[in-house]
Amino acid sequence: MTATVAGLTRQIRVDHPSAAYAAARVARETAHEAGFAGVLADRAAVVAAELAGNIDKHTAGGAVFVQHTLFGGPGGEAPGPGQGPGCHSTLFGGPGGEAPGPGQRPGCHSTFTGRGVDVLAADDGPGMADLDHWLLDGNTTTATMGTGLGAVKRMAAEFRITSSPATGTLAAARLLDPAVPPPRRAIGHFRLPRDGEEYCGDAIALADVTGSRTAVVADGLGHGPEAAEAAEAALRVFTENPDRPLSHQLTNMHRALRTTRGAAVALVRIAPRRLEFCGVGNVSGVSLGAGPSRLLLSTPGIVGFTLPSAPVRHLTLADDDVVVLHTDGVGTGWRVPGRAPDLLLLAADLAHRHRNARDDAAMLALSADRSA
Repeated sequence: MTATVAGLTRQIRVDHPSAAYAAARVARETAHEAGFAGVLADRAAVVAAELAGNIDKHTAGGAVFVQHTLFGGPGGEAPGPGQGPGCHSTLFGGPGGEAPGPGQRPGCHSTFTGRGVDVLAADDGPGMADLDHWLLDGNTTTATMGTGLGAVKRMAAEFRITSSPATGTLAAARLLDPAVPPPRRAIGHFRLPRDGEEYCGDAIALADVTGSRTAVVADGLGHGPEAAEAAEAALRVFTENPDRPLSHQLTNMHRALRTTRGAAVALVRIAPRRLEFCGVGNVSGVSLGAGPSRLLLSTPGIVGFTLPSAPVRHLTLADDDVVVLHTDGVGTGWRVPGRAPDLLLLAADLAHRHRNARDDAAMLALSADRSA
């Protein structure tokens, strides 16, 4: 059984025309890390540059986020060079972890999460009143590398966008290696360190087994390398045997984290029409769908320091429900009852508009529909 661990998300603030070139460089680097070659890496660079350029030219500001696509399940993860299936090195690298490999940034997971690149973009408005017009290939108000949003839509394996004049635009492009099967179910995520930090104490992992998907979000106390060490210890326990009962996962994590500063941890297991949730600390969860939103409340405590008796909560899910977990680096004002959001656009929205830049932040959104 293979567990997939999320690497760091890279943020490019768009407050200057040079941001388009920075976004292109980061996207090309991320694509090369994911195993993309030649044209595929160039496409990732063009997509990132287009989205950043649009923000710079037409809005009051915003950001582009570049990350490896988070795949779930056996066969969804692409091993890194020289690694066999299911092989994982340490998650964070640098002091307190394994030294980054050649070409890796501190905090980079050497197997990455799959041969795909996600480029998320969000701006502060104004948005587009006639979005369909600007999605036609070649429609652009200024000369750009790829001639507009139509080119982004054409080059990406998946492209989602929404815009309104009042609130601005959210966009998400996913580029995939054609040789790798696409994700079987929708996943949205990000993992961002506090501004100015190289290490992120918030971490995400997930695994698929027959009939269900299990995921963990961990938030190491504080910031920096020691917080990252605590989160890594929790994920190491999870990846050893993701199929354990959720309460057993927490117990084993508690033992493993006793020599660390501790962490908040939430676990979720999604199977057809049902959900299990168990958490300790300040990692929040919510189930969203056609009806009222349902909060997934963790029990107060610290894994590795004071582990309370944390009950496993059971919920019934509809096929179109969405389950979201996030650390306290993400606010709660985004929750809108009565609809299930697009998971990639939700990640873009939360990363830019609802994240506390003075804290590490991680978010994972999963679809309940097994056919997604």
